[in-house]
Amino acid sequence: MRLIPLRSWPSLLLAGPIAILALQTVAAVYFLIDGVDDMIIGARSGFSIGVAMECIVAIALLGGIVIVARHVRRISDELGRKDRALADARGALAEHISLRFGEWNLTPGEGEVALFALKGCDVAEIARIRGAAAGTVRSQLSQIYAKAGVSSQAMFVSLFIEDLLDPPSSSSALNPA
Repeated sequence: MRLIPLRSWPSLLLAGPIAILALQTVAAVYFLIDGVDDMIIGARSGFSIGVAMECIVAIALLGGIVIVARHVRRISDELGRKDRALADARGALAEHISLRFGEWNLTPGEGEVALFALKGCDVAEIARIRGAAAGTVRSQLSQIYAKAGVSSQAMFVSLFIEDLLDPPSSSSALNPA
């Protein structure tokens, strides 16, 4: 199963409303042309219920086009804001990780291994990706954990998770009164 990248989601979310908008536009143009044609041809014989219904449908479709277009624009703007916020968060997290690695004086190799550990890779995966022996990676992880003041990958990851969470308020949900 192939996953769709997150960056593709905004365009996929807008595809449905845009398709509906296009269909409504085609239908409205058809009914407008047909209504005008019927009015020209029927001008001699008078106004009929059929022509009136075509005009009402065309007006309703035009109203729907305006509503859907405004909705699509609002969704597009909202997705753009969320995309920018996510990009800001990614940048802030990367900066925070770099800052922490600097505080711990990690070597470039340790920094790379630490980043893989943060991403959830195990020793074998890190060794395979880096083309290193599993023992070397284990040794580097031990040094990283010692410098960070933790003893496991879970504790290492939790350091960064805790930094992202808001500090608990005085009436914390963890310590109910």
